[in-house]
Amino acid sequence: MRHNKKFNHLGRKAAHRGAMLSNMACSLILHKRITTTVAKAKALRIYVEPILTRAKEDSTANRRLVFAELKQKEAVKELFGVVAEKIANRPGGYTRILKTGFRLGDAAKMCIIELVDFNENMLKAAPKAAKKATRRSSKKAAPAKEEAAAAE
Repeated sequence: MRHNKKFNHLGRKAAHRGAMLSNMACSLILHKRITTTVAKAKALRIYVEPILTRAKEDSTANRRLVFAELKQKEAVKELFGVVAEKIANRPGGYTRILKTGFRLGDAAKMCIIELVDFNENMLKAAPKAAKKATRRSSKKAAPAKEEAAAAE
């Protein structure tokens, strides 16, 4: 029976799934953005967010725990160096999933998963254009009221 086993198994055995998520997490940390399927991205988000939270406090214990998950020295160094200082003030929600359409071969739903603080295009707030002043005067409503009063 599979009571209370709600995470997506992604059609893989536990060892394969763990290795895949570890590799995807390392790629996400090193490249800041990867393209994958929506199902894998959602599973990766659940996997990588606690790792990113742990990286906010740089201690030997946290480095060892993160290395046990990622198993790549370069990714751990990047995580505790560049990534940790950017996400230091963020209380959570370190990743963003942007859906991109369907894959040609098998029509799988594709997306881009990225670290939120590293997308320079979305960080730059678009210059807010001056709000166009719309007049809501009673000039248009006044003739309607007068016509209604004349009709009575």
